[in-house]
Formats: sequence, structure tokens, C-alpha cells
Amino acid sequence: MSVAVNTGAPTGTPVLRLTDVNTYYGAIHALRGIDLEVHSGEIVTLIGANGAGKTTTLKTISGLLHPRTGRVEFDGQDVSHVEAHNLVRRGIGQAPEGRRIFSRLTIHENLLMGGFTRTHAENEEQMEVVLDLFPRLRERLTQKGGTLSGGEQQMLAIARALMTRPRVLLLDEPSLGLAPILVQQIFEIIREINSRGMTILLVEQNAIQALAVASRGYVLQTGHVVLSGSAHELRENETVRMAYLGED
Repeated sequence: MSVAVNTGAPTGTPVLRLTDVNTYYGAIHALRGIDLEVHSGEIVTLIGANGAGKTTTLKTISGLLHPRTGRVEFDGQDVSHVEAHNLVRRGIGQAPEGRRIFSRLTIHENLLMGGFTRTHAENEEQMEVVLDLFPRLRERLTQKGGTLSGGEQQMLAIARALMTRPRVLLLDEPSLGLAPILVQQIFEIIREINSRGMTILLVEQNAIQALAVASRGYVLQTGHVVLSGSAHELRENETVRMAYLGED
């Protein structure tokens, strides 16, 4: 796969920017000079095979990992070494891969855990916003998270991330393990969240769905960005079509 292409990036200052980011797991060089931008109001997707570095990129942005070299900027400020809980307060929210809800807590308690950095009044207000987006959760507020279906747990994971009142929402494999009809529902929810002004960075192995909702995308391979462009450009790219869209 050749490096390179027009990024299709919008003009203006991005809300999120990674510049030559190199992240390691011990001696393992996981991210190798990652450059990417996300502008306000966009959905940007990261696609690639398992082990390409997609989740590591999100962890580096959210402060769960720190780059050894390079910069992560949020709102124009270097946050490369800011701790994760402080990045939540600044406005970076994440729904992690595998949902990671609190299975023994109720839906209501899970949502309050998401809002732990906010005041009671802010949580009351945001709770209504979130439950309007996820009416199925409103119907089950006293139900324990571990008893929910896979699709409902994914809704709860996204809702919990929204309780932080983020300016940028990181979504890691939201369709993983879901039946096709539930995948459609989750992506409709992602569109709705974005239509309300939320900026989203989406990691997703379902490249067809990801490129259908995103405005731009980056293709990762073994820790490198090997291709980037508008969603339309990536959908039409022969290599992407063969490797990720199941087309020949």
C-alpha cells in the first residue's frame, strides 16, 4: 500500500492534532510517526487491520498512553503528557473497545460514573440529553448493566462517555460483536450525535459503515498512516476496496 495522498482536510485550526507521534509498549514501537487532524464537527475514522495501531492511537489521545516523541494537541495546546482524568475534564470522552461498562451497577449508576467530573446540576441536565438519545436506556434505568444485551451495553458505553460532556468523542469499535441490525442502529446513533454538533474520532473495523458516516479517514498499517483522504476518496481507492471493503 503506497503512502500518500491528499488528506482532504478542511481549513482552519483542528480541535485535535497528532504530529509525528511515536508511542511504545515497553520496547515495542506501536505508533510510528502518526500525523492526523480532526476538525470541529467532523466524523473522522481510523480503519485498518487488527494490530494496525488504531486503539493505541485513541489511548494516546485520551492519555492512557503517552507518546515517547511527537505531540498531541487539543484546542491548540500540547496535551501529550496530560493525565487521562484531566483530559476528560478538558473535553475528551471515550467509549472503549469492549464497552467496559460496570456490570454490577445499574444503568443510572453507570451514567453517573461517566459524569463524575461534573456537578450535580450538570449531570441532571446531561442525563436528560443522553436519555433522549437512548430512550431504551431510559426504560431500564434500574437494570444492572451486566443483564443488558450487547447492543444495549454499547449504547450505555456511548451514553456514559457523553455524560462527560465531551467536545471530542472517541469511539473504539462500536459495532464489535453486534448483529447487523444492531450495527445499523449504532451507526444511526453516531450520525445523530454528530448532527447535534459532536466531533467524533471513530475506530472501526467495519470500513463500509465507517466510511458511510465519516467525512474523512485515515488508513493505519503497522503503526503508520499509509493513506488518508475524504471518505469518498477512500471508498473509491482500489487498495482500500480490496483490503477493507471486500471488493475486487
